[in-house]
Amino acid sequence: MVSGFLHLVWKLISNIVLLMVCAGIVFIGYKANQPMAVAGAPAGMTYVEFMQDRLDAAKTVKPSRCGWGMMLSLAALGPIYSLDYTWVATHPDGYLAKVTAPDPDIPQNVAGASWYKIPGIWWTVVERLSWTMLAEHHPGCNLGLVQARSD
Repeated sequence: MVSGFLHLVWKLISNIVLLMVCAGIVFIGYKANQPMAVAGAPAGMTYVEFMQDRLDAAKTVKPSRCGWGMMLSLAALGPIYSLDYTWVATHPDGYLAKVTAPDPDIPQNVAGASWYKIPGIWWTVVERLSWTMLAEHHPGCNLGLVQARSD
């Protein structure tokens, strides 16, 4: 009887985790194909188009390790910074906000946001961080201007 109950609890937890992962993938896929909300992004450019443009730019920049280094740093640090900045934006009086350096990529005026607004805030941070790391001019490693796709 106890083992049956534990099995039921385990199945419920595993199904909830699987559902959350699938919902996260659908959310990211949906948002990545919507026009970016970053100042300076070409009108109508989606995150997918932006990343395709930056991958093309990384292939042409010299030295090549520079462009790929920017991509790898975004892949390695982007998830950590996006979660940190989202938490800091929604909890500006917390400990993490006190030890996180000020950054223009941290959203303003979202303190105490409802739980259902957090994914949208997080996505905004992901777009801003990606833009800052891959589109803005950096001395020594400039990927060039973002090119709007003309289809």
